[in-house]
Amino acid sequence: MTKISKNYKPTKKEKFMNAKMKEYFRIKLIDWKKDLLKESSQTLANLQKEENTAKPDVTDRASEEIERSFELRTRDRERKLINKIDSALKRIEDGSYGYCDETGEPISIKRLEARPVATLSLEAQEMHEKAEKKLN
Repeated sequence: MTKISKNYKPTKKEKFMNAKMKEYFRIKLIDWKKDLLKESSQTLANLQKEENTAKPDVTDRASEEIERSFELRTRDRERKLINKIDSALKRIEDGSYGYCDETGEPISIKRLEARPVATLSLEAQEMHEKAEKKLN
């Protein structure tokens, strides 16, 4: 495992997906996953607390149900994101992380910083979105 300083930021000048860069993104992904899991367990605790306090007012119950539904949808999106994070961590291990699934070209560092689970270059992503618009 490669040691990196806390101030390290990947740059275009260095070799793409060198050991330092891989370790940087690995740590970034693991930290993101930890945050999501922590939020998820807090949500579960809150939902269990709320279940024990039934609201007599119909409006209050409806409002609570909407909040619960929203919270569960958010957690479901986060569950899917955790799967993407796990997939990205596997790609770091197998050496395919940071390369576009479609073209095989490197995904820009700027894009990986913004979306560490990205599997497509910006150009390939835009092509997908244009194709989707045509279908809809």
